[in-house]
Amino acid sequence: MLKKILLISITVLLLIYLLFTVFYTNSYAKKNSICKELKVDIVNTSELQYLTDRDIINSITKAGLSPVGKDLSSVNTAEIEKKLKENRLIKRAECYKTVDGTLRIKLFQRTPVLRIFSEKGSYYIDNEGEKMPVPDNFAAYVPVASGFIDDEFAKKQLYEFAMFLRQDKFWNSQIKQIYVAQNNDIELTPDVGNHRIILGKIENYKENLDKLRLFYEKGLSKVGWNRYSVINLKFKNQVVCTKKE
Repeated sequence: MLKKILLISITVLLLIYLLFTVFYTNSYAKKNSICKELKVDIVNTSELQYLTDRDIINSITKAGLSPVGKDLSSVNTAEIEKKLKENRLIKRAECYKTVDGTLRIKLFQRTPVLRIFSEKGSYYIDNEGEKMPVPDNFAAYVPVASGFIDDEFAKKQLYEFAMFLRQDKFWNSQIKQIYVAQNNDIELTPDVGNHRIILGKIENYKENLDKLRLFYEKGLSKVGWNRYSVINLKFKNQVVCTKKE
């Protein structure tokens, strides 16, 4: 008899526990099915940051896609990602929901490696060779290219040249301005030394910069960095210099 009463008591307590668990789970799920917050994490900001959390939230809100206060099941994350990718300053956007009722956005900025000034206006080339607009109130510390530049030349030859400079510690600190002449010859303005560098055709930049580096080490280190007004690298196996008057 005692065992029977004990069994019934345990069964009743178990049923109460199960009912409470179901009620609490449903209550918690209902509470967290509504989006309470939108959080933005801009990942690659160690070198530069031209986008802010507020910029992203404002753009989503203006597009009528703000999830806050809405049922999470009705929030279309793919649509939000698509809208963000319309901004050409954004490389990638990942949008996902969390169990605590938060919608999170993980965002990657584009990384500029070259600033272009051309007849078509001013823009950056990023580290994947794509055009990106110039952000408001922001200027990246990258080489500047001007002159007779079309988009194709900027996205291919100048992009490759800019990446070479970026990956070479010496040239990255030395070359700050690039001018493209009408005949596609490249002229460079160094950061150290008051002279112009005629590099020639961009296809030969590695060979000619090697030649220039050797001239810097063996020649200018002895006669001084300001002795010449022009250093011409166009001719094979030669460095032709014009002395200052």
